[in-house]
Amino acid sequence: MKQIALLFGLFIISFSSCAQEKREERKVPTVDELFTQMDSNKDAKLSKKEVKGPLKDDFSKIDTNKDGFITKEELKKAPKPERKGPPKR
Repeated sequence: MKQIALLFGLFIISFSSCAQEKREERKVPTVDELFTQMDSNKDAKLSKKEVKGPLKDDFSKIDTNKDGFITKEELKKAPKPERKGPPKR
């Protein structure tokens, strides 16, 4: 019986550790990381065709000079998107 309790305890600890690691993995990428991932033609600006996800949805808000591109400066000044997912405890 003690062995079962010990195994169950180890399982719970292991599961909690994995869950915490997954939460830590979901950190917000930096502006430079986003440009590395999305700037496919390497022109130091993002077109609407290059962007993905929430950035695409808010493209017109982030493109403050309305030239059809997002620069690093515009992205740095953009409001941070609201996190979707379970609330923090």
